[in-house]
Amino acid sequence: MTHAELPAWKKQLPMWLTWARMALCLPMAAIMLIMSDPWGGYLAAFLFIIASITDWLDGYYARLFHAQSTMGKFMDPIADKILVSTILILLIPSGRIGPILVILLLARDILIGGIRSVAAADRVIIDAKATGKWKTAVQMVGIPALLINTPIFGAPVAQFGSTLLWISAVLSVISGWEYIQIFRTARRGA
Repeated sequence: MTHAELPAWKKQLPMWLTWARMALCLPMAAIMLIMSDPWGGYLAAFLFIIASITDWLDGYYARLFHAQSTMGKFMDPIADKILVSTILILLIPSGRIGPILVILLLARDILIGGIRSVAAADRVIIDAKATGKWKTAVQMVGIPALLINTPIFGAPVAQFGSTLLWISAVLSVISGWEYIQIFRTARRGA
C-alpha cells in the first residue's frame, strides 16, 4: 500500500499523538498546582509517562505508515520542549529542581530551536540526532522520579531523578554542540 492509498487516519495519527503530548501538559500542570503529594505526584508522573510514550509512538507510526512529514519533524521536538519545560518550571518552587539546571536545559532547547528555524529557512532540515534523543530519554525517566518525590522501597527516587536531569544537561551541551556543527557545515555547503 502506497502513502497515497493510506487511510487518512493513518496519515494523521503521528501528528495527533504529537498534539496529544502537548495537550497533556494542561492536566499535569493543574494536578501539580492543586493536588498535594504523594497522590498528586503519582498522578502527574503517570500522565507524564503517558505523554512520553506518545513521543515514541508518533515516530513509530510515522515510520510504519510512511507518514513522516516536515510538520512532524518540527512539531515533535517542540512538543517535547513544551512538555519538559512545563514540568521543570513547575518543579522549581517545590525545590525539587534548581533554577540553574532549568535555565541550562531551556536555553539549549531555545538555541537549537532557533538554529533549526534558520536552517529551515535555508531549506535545510536538521533532524533530531542520537545525543539529543538520549537527552530526551534521560529526561523522560528523571522527571517522573522528581514528580513522585517519595522513596519507593527505601530508594531515594527524587535523588535519582535529579541525577538523571544533570546527566541530561551534559547530554544537552554535547547535542547542542553537534547541532551547531551540523548547521555550520550545512551553511558552508550552501
